[in-house]
Amino acid sequence: MLKPAPGILRLGIPKGSLESATIDLFAKAGWRISVNDRSYFPAIDDPGIEVVLFRAQEMSRYVEENVIDIGLTGSDWIRENGSNVHEVAELVYSKATSKPARWVLAVPQESAVTRPEELSNGVIATELVQVTRDYFKARNIPVKVEFSWGATEVKARLLDAIVDITETGSSIRANNLRIIDTLLTSTTRLVANHNAWKEPAKREKIENIALLLQGAINAREKVGLKLNAPREKLSAVLAILPAEKSPTISSLADGSWVAVEVIVEEKLERELVPRLKRAGATGLISYPLNKVIP
Repeated sequence: MLKPAPGILRLGIPKGSLESATIDLFAKAGWRISVNDRSYFPAIDDPGIEVVLFRAQEMSRYVEENVIDIGLTGSDWIRENGSNVHEVAELVYSKATSKPARWVLAVPQESAVTRPEELSNGVIATELVQVTRDYFKARNIPVKVEFSWGATEVKARLLDAIVDITETGSSIRANNLRIIDTLLTSTTRLVANHNAWKEPAKREKIENIALLLQGAINAREKVGLKLNAPREKLSAVLAILPAEKSPTISSLADGSWVAVEVIVEEKLERELVPRLKRAGATGLISYPLNKVIP
């Protein structure tokens, strides 16, 4: 792969299950990335960035080897690869939910196995080979760990157990499997090559990206709320808003009225709006947020 032009930051985006979620996150952070199905080099509306698609499993190796300056990958693959990279930020997002992914040890529901020790001398299928070997070695349980090329859930009934990744547990349940332990919990990380991190111009760009991506994540479950209220009812309105929030209060042209603006959790909005209306608020407007930066 050719080196990028001087001053260009090469960014690795995970191809596959995290691809769409990552591109959507960058869009909310302010960058538009366009993917061509035939190319591994998506377009981005920033002349200072070049984007490359890599599998999340490979990303940390390419960052460490200076093929790319920064990349997004799971903490599970950083550990699996034993990569020496600079961790810039934890970005808690995933393909299905905002929950961290879990690598779990699972057996068929009909299996008599209830503890990892009962798998002694068994065969385990997984894509996370090294972590799984380390897990059983730390417990002095002799097993054979085989790499799984896919459809790992199916192999639970052909071998003794599997180690597979899950966010919600739905695929585990759908395949009638039972979890007997969790090996590790993983979240997405933005990681940088050590040389890129030491270069002032690239480091500033990387820090800017991290700040805006985290702002986009912070905004996912929040909304902005605007309303007008008579001054005489302001105390009653403020009493309804979450105590930890500090709303912006502005005077209106009619001095007997004020405008109030606050950011709240989206799940609270449906409870707050009717109560605020009854307390005397009018002109209530809620709106989505792209970024919330503390």
